[in-house]
Amino acid sequence: MSLDAFSTIVRPVVSEKSTTLGEQGKYIFEVAPSANKIQIKHAIEAAFANKKVAVSAVNILRVPGKQRRRGRSVGMTRSWKKAIVTLKAGQRLDLFEGV
Repeated sequence: MSLDAFSTIVRPVVSEKSTTLGEQGKYIFEVAPSANKIQIKHAIEAAFANKKVAVSAVNILRVPGKQRRRGRSVGMTRSWKKAIVTLKAGQRLDLFEGV
C-alpha cells in the first residue's frame, strides 16, 4: 500500500525534547504505523517542498501504549510510531516559530 505525503505524516510532536532537537536540525513527527524510513523521507521532502529541505537521516521507533485508569475502569492509550528526521546541515523547518 502506497501512502501519500499527507497521510504518512500525522503530526509534529511538540515537547521540550523536540524543541531542543530542533536547534540541532532534528525534528520529531508522529507517522503512520505502516510507514517505513524511505516513505517518511519522501513525505517530508514533499510536504516541505517550498522550503527545499533535504533529509539526511530518518530514525523510527514505536511508542507502546500505557495503562491508564479513570476511576475503577482501566484502559490503554494507543501505540504509535515516531520518526526523528535529520535535515542536512544549515537547513531548518520553521514549524514552531512564534508559538
